Amino acid sequence: MNLDIELQPQTEQKIRRILDQHSDKETFFQHIIENQINELKNGIINIEIDLKKFEQKYRQSTKDFYQGFTNGKLDDSEDFVTWAGIYEMQLENKRRLAELE
Repeated sequence: MNLDIELQPQTEQKIRRILDQHSDKETFFQHIIENQINELKNGIINIEIDLKKFEQKYRQSTKDFYQGFTNGKLDDSEDFVTWAGIYEMQLENKRRLAELE
């Protein structure tokens, strides 16, 4: 498989140097994928902590909150906008993780 990736010449040169140092390119790229998976998992855990704080403060689940917020049943207070944004980040992280696993 050939990847067609447009890179700046300096970036491409650095990538080629890194690849030249690894005889097993498959393992090298698998490690990159594993690293991305681990970063996403850590991000999901950290976001979960933030979501729990909002759930405790407002005594409702994030899913229930988000449904009400997106249906216009809640105001656009700073906390609610932040909570919704954090939840959307969580959903995006989970979507990206599912694509990689």
